[in-house]
Amino acid sequence: MDTGSILETIGLEIIGVMSPVSICMFLVVLIVYSLTSPTDTSSFSDIRTAANLVYLEQPTDTTSQKLEGALLNAVVFVLLITLVTFLLVILYYYRFTNFLKYYIRFSAFFVLGSMGGSIFLTLIQHFNIPIDCFTFSVLLFNFTILGVISVFSQGVPILLNQMYMVALGIIVAAWFTKLPEWTTWVVLVALALYDLVAVLAPGGPLKMLVELASSRDEELPALVYEARPNVGSRNGNRGPNLGLLLAGFTNGDPIELRVMSSSENVVMNEMRSDNVVMNEMRSENVVMNEMRSENEEIDGVREVETLPLIGGSNERDRSRTTGEIREINESDRSRGWVLEREMEEEEEERGRGVKLGLGDFVFYSVLVGRAAMYDLMTVYACYLAIISGLGCTLILLAVCRHALPALPISIALGVIFYFLTRLLMEPFVVGTSTNLLMF
Repeated sequence: MDTGSILETIGLEIIGVMSPVSICMFLVVLIVYSLTSPTDTSSFSDIRTAANLVYLEQPTDTTSQKLEGALLNAVVFVLLITLVTFLLVILYYYRFTNFLKYYIRFSAFFVLGSMGGSIFLTLIQHFNIPIDCFTFSVLLFNFTILGVISVFSQGVPILLNQMYMVALGIIVAAWFTKLPEWTTWVVLVALALYDLVAVLAPGGPLKMLVELASSRDEELPALVYEARPNVGSRNGNRGPNLGLLLAGFTNGDPIELRVMSSSENVVMNEMRSDNVVMNEMRSENVVMNEMRSENEEIDGVREVETLPLIGGSNERDRSRTTGEIREINESDRSRGWVLEREMEEEEEERGRGVKLGLGDFVFYSVLVGRAAMYDLMTVYACYLAIISGLGCTLILLAVCRHALPALPISIALGVIFYFLTRLLMEPFVVGTSTNLLMF
């Protein structure tokens, strides 16, 4: 069967994933670029999170101290994520599914209400938006409750769910951009390596979690963005997806791409035509059965009269025709069951769409948000690098047909392009522009 090129089969999926990722990164860049100053880094050292438990970076520290402290922070952060992920595996193995669901709901409520409220207050103060405390509290409460319902309920429109998933990624990424610079870059690289091991290694926690969910044929409770082509109500589709599973707010599972090419559409049309023919054959079979019943009701005299005709050409032709119709009917009936089952599987595959873990949204946006603290040229370079890496990951996924980590390629390209742009391209462009060699 000719399935066409890979780009033709996963084109809609690439667009469906890259669009929300681009929106998330764009809004994080706007928040960071409008609320922070490239020269003011004193406020970053006052933030104490799980990513800088060991070392709190100070502007007066030497380069070696910053590098050593950033490495310690990254090691501790990855260890914490690994422990939490194995704890999730144990809880899911012993079927504490309801506890996991409530835990993730509380995490989403905390992110939208506490972290999101803090960002909204900062925006209100920065832009001098006239709003009183009571109105702000009511709006924030409604925003938070609607977000939790939209993320975890099955009856809400998929578009509303997608909007709140992007909002969660923006809020978490905006908070992660407050980390010190050295810690941010080392943590991003460490998370990309962790994602590679956790998804592909035989004893990786994410691999174990996904395999356990697949063996039970259950949906893994996680914060996952669904990029389905049909915009409607969520149906709670199961099926593996791609992404990274991090503590609480960055839970995700792996991704599966499946679209129908033009040749498959032709096959589906032929299958429908075969079903129509099968129904006609069933109708003919009913007529033949009725004729056979009528012949059996003929009295003995008529049977004696027709006895000399047995063995004649007419009787042999009719017997042969009846046998052929019976064989065709049985084969068509079995074939119809197979075709009907295949059609149901195809419809289920088409309804799944693409799922991407929320952690990928967060750390893609953290990278471009950190680049926005330097200048917009590095933002453009990092954005193109991340999108290129994500496209390469989706193409590799379509070729390999098994779960792949989403962070390593994009984060590696993003980090490389950031430092190349900052150390080589930016000085060259600024120097040629200031000397009127390039306009």
